[in-house]
Amino acid sequence: MGIPSEMRDVWVQRTRNSFLIPSPAEDEKKMRAELFSQEGVRAGLKASAIAAVVSAVPTLIAVRKIPWAKANLNHTAQALIISGASIAAYFITVDKTVLESARRNSRAQFDKTD
Repeated sequence: MGIPSEMRDVWVQRTRNSFLIPSPAEDEKKMRAELFSQEGVRAGLKASAIAAVVSAVPTLIAVRKIPWAKANLNHTAQALIISGASIAAYFITVDKTVLESARRNSRAQFDKTD
């Protein structure tokens, strides 16, 4: 799967020798997009770490104290519970952070035109 090497080489040559020069606004947009995605990743990692701890403590306590959990939740199930919570927290937080950054940026652009 993927792009065959001949097509890839032609595409790379075509983009490298392009006569179009990107505007400074495009570079600024690209830098802003990278900044927003980095903000999202940082916030997502923080939320993921917190969610992992918050879900791990009750899961591990339940496995030791509750008879049903002790009988039915093996190590794989415990890991799935903890990782599922942290993965969900990561993606939800990244999505919210990037959307909030885009909303702030669009408001700033709109206010700049006035």
